[in-house]
Amino acid sequence: MKNKVKLYFSSVSENEAFARNTIASFILPLNPTLSELSDVKTAVSEAVTNAIVHGYPDAVGEIEILAEIDGQDIHIEISDDGVGIDDLQKALEPFYSTKLENERSGMGFTIMKTFMDSVSVNSQKNAGTKVIMSKKINSSAR
Repeated sequence: MKNKVKLYFSSVSENEAFARNTIASFILPLNPTLSELSDVKTAVSEAVTNAIVHGYPDAVGEIEILAEIDGQDIHIEISDDGVGIDDLQKALEPFYSTKLENERSGMGFTIMKTFMDSVSVNSQKNAGTKVIMSKKINSSAR
């Protein structure tokens, strides 16, 4: 059985915790380990923070999260309609950031890839960015 949830919220930093905790609550029926739960929460935090900081650097916009449970898999899409990414290949490199002056480490995508089973990023200049992530929950316990 597939279960879905869709969230829309403003790109303000206060909503990062809301997004992270909402997705964590959504996957609780899968009985994730604390480590799996933490992994998903961290990846969602990184993707939402990227949308807030980089997608809408000078304005408040809208972020959308679509999450789907399919068996023991969680699929999460986090989208914005912001400025997009100039050089996606460069942005995916560890330590690359356009906001180093604001103490950004440039590790967001690397962290997402570390904690999720798959991560892909689609972006168009002035048309936004979509991060698509998946993870199997309790794969070793079943």
